[in-house]
Amino acid sequence: MSRREEARLVILNKVIGRELSVRDASEVLGVSERHGWRLLAAYRREGAVALAHGNRGRQPGHTVRRDLQARVRELVWGRYSGFNHCHLTELLAEREGIYLSRSSIRRIVISMGISSPRHRRPPKHRSRRERYPQQGMLLQIDASPHDWLEGRGPELSLVAAIDDATGEVPYALFRLEEDTQGYFQLMEHIVATHGIPLAVYRDRHSIFETPAKHKESLEEQLAGRREPTQFGRLLGELGINSIPSNSPQGRGRIERLWGTFQDRLVSELRLAGAQSIAQANQVVANFLPRHNHRFTVPAAQPGSAYRAIPPGFIPEEIFCLKHQRTVGSDNVVRFKGLRLQIQPGTDRPSYARARVTVHERFDGTLAVYYQGQLLATVEAPPDAGMLRSNKPSADFMVKRFLRSHGHKPGPRHPWRRRYKGFHD
Repeated sequence: MSRREEARLVILNKVIGRELSVRDASEVLGVSERHGWRLLAAYRREGAVALAHGNRGRQPGHTVRRDLQARVRELVWGRYSGFNHCHLTELLAEREGIYLSRSSIRRIVISMGISSPRHRRPPKHRSRRERYPQQGMLLQIDASPHDWLEGRGPELSLVAAIDDATGEVPYALFRLEEDTQGYFQLMEHIVATHGIPLAVYRDRHSIFETPAKHKESLEEQLAGRREPTQFGRLLGELGINSIPSNSPQGRGRIERLWGTFQDRLVSELRLAGAQSIAQANQVVANFLPRHNHRFTVPAAQPGSAYRAIPPGFIPEEIFCLKHQRTVGSDNVVRFKGLRLQIQPGTDRPSYARARVTVHERFDGTLAVYYQGQLLATVEAPPDAGMLRSNKPSADFMVKRFLRSHGHKPGPRHPWRRRYKGFHD
């Protein structure tokens, strides 16, 4: 018997022994007088057993069946190994037809001696910044290098953006490393599917801004400002405000997103058996709609702040790397070992010594623009030196180098005079 039941037994014995009235006993027990008479009658009829609760020893009606518990344990040891409790609950309902509460799944997994792989830090007191009121006003962008494939393939970096107002992840993709092309592809997809956001919130990576320790060029000193990076130039052309952050805590929303992805997405990649970057990108494409449905919250203000794509917008002229070059006297532009011959145009027959912009597109093609106008180009013929068949052999070049650099100067060589103390 419990202590409460033992106390009731003592008090009811006093009532039977006429040491207490039923009214006084009920007040001591904390029950009504009517319930006190009910307890006394049951005690006289059944003895001390009547004081125990009627459900004692009975199995609760909501108990999980033993065969169902065994099925969950089998899945946890097998294909769903390493999933956190909440994610495991969702996948069991979605894929296995096992509809149990998170607490029930947690009790079963803990009874197996398995703790949740998601470890949370002890809470710290911080004042969280209010969300932006409308979707599309601010996107936080970042990349997370991690062993996403858990040794089954190369280490990858996940480049993603999260909407500050709703927590929606409009797009994410895997890259071999955090690079400019990954952020270009991220913004291109967002602009094509959602529109142009008002601002992005990012760290101070050299992809976004030139490090302060880098020496300014003469052109930058004359202009009084730093030349933007390729991605900074892209944001400027799209009219997107670029806001830098000074700490990971300032980018808390996307930093917490990495914690979720490194738990849930890693498990999804393991479940799909992804071993390459292409397979990983396919998994994340299937994962994002479900993630957004689960974690997106409504914005404080309805509507969208994404701006529509302006008429005449040509993505190939925006989402590319742009380099300034000076045209040679022969109307040839040299770029990374390639030679592009500019064809004469109707507006200008010759572009010699003109400053042009070379667009390096991510599909490997090049385009030359002059004052915003696309120029017709062809591959220039090779130099005469490249066509000579009587080029010096490699052995001849090595011997010539040794003749000029490999001999040892004599003791009276001018190079040795000061060192050895010789004089004319």
